[in-house]
Amino acid sequence: MAGSTRKKRKGTGSAKQQPRGNPQKAHVSRDPRHVEKATAGDWIGAARLRTLPLAVTPVLIGTGAALLGDAPFHWVIALACLVVAVGLQIGVNYANDYSDGIRGTDDHRVGPARLTASRRVRPRAVLTAALGFFGIAALAGLAIVIRTGQWWMLLVGAACIVAAWFYTGGRRPYGYFGLGELFVFVFFGLVATIGTTWVQVFDVPQEAWFGAVGAGLLACAVLLANNLRDIDQDRAAGKRTLTVLIGRRATQALFTVFVIAPFAIAALLALFYPIAWLTLLALIAGACAILIVWTYREAKELVVALALTSLTSVAYGAFLFWAFAA
Repeated sequence: MAGSTRKKRKGTGSAKQQPRGNPQKAHVSRDPRHVEKATAGDWIGAARLRTLPLAVTPVLIGTGAALLGDAPFHWVIALACLVVAVGLQIGVNYANDYSDGIRGTDDHRVGPARLTASRRVRPRAVLTAALGFFGIAALAGLAIVIRTGQWWMLLVGAACIVAAWFYTGGRRPYGYFGLGELFVFVFFGLVATIGTTWVQVFDVPQEAWFGAVGAGLLACAVLLANNLRDIDQDRAAGKRTLTVLIGRRATQALFTVFVIAPFAIAALLALFYPIAWLTLLALIAGACAILIVWTYREAKELVVALALTSLTSVAYGAFLFWAFAA
């Protein structure tokens, strides 16, 4: 009996633990001597270039709306708005890399390893990069405020940076409680588009509002594609995104609505600005993204859907800019 008990205990103790983390990602040693240093390509990848069109779209639409009147084209201000938008987008991407990495959320992630989670870069370096791009956005925003005299917009800029940080940063990040899409719609849709128009003409025509809604919905669609890809890993890590809360099927349906609805808005605008009908060309890429979201078999396929949705967004913005500026 005693011998049998010892054998059972020995067998129990020698049982292999189930592997944790991302099964598609090579094991990375915790010993820093055995971890390769990140390359420039790794840093560029962590900036998530596929999401950068989302920063361009609201600036295109907002600038186009500003040109509806007789006001001249303020290209310096428009360029500064673009710097603000791109700086915030890259900054929030690095901030997410840092915050998710130190929490261990990215240990469950499907796809390429992030800088922090892979331990190829010290977390402080990733945080510094995030703060650096936030600083670039802040300086460009300050230049806009000085040029336009709209000092109250410093509060808007501060709110943008705070929202960017607390998406995954802080003790209770709102991205972990299903609120990511709401904040993306507000800041990457409404605030970015309407703010771009306001600083150029000190007015916000209704066309800017319509375009802002379209830009915001497409930005939310990109986030949904990203979260659908990571649904199992986020659930395991305790990250309660909207996709985790409502499930795959509802996310697929919501993604479809978010992609198609902006084109319904464009069709309405086309009644007054005929060139806006050309936005339907952007729907080709959007339809492909919808098809992938409904038929994908592997999570990595959703990376293509994400890229196609970003392309749809910037094409949508470019055609609306043309329609308003013509």
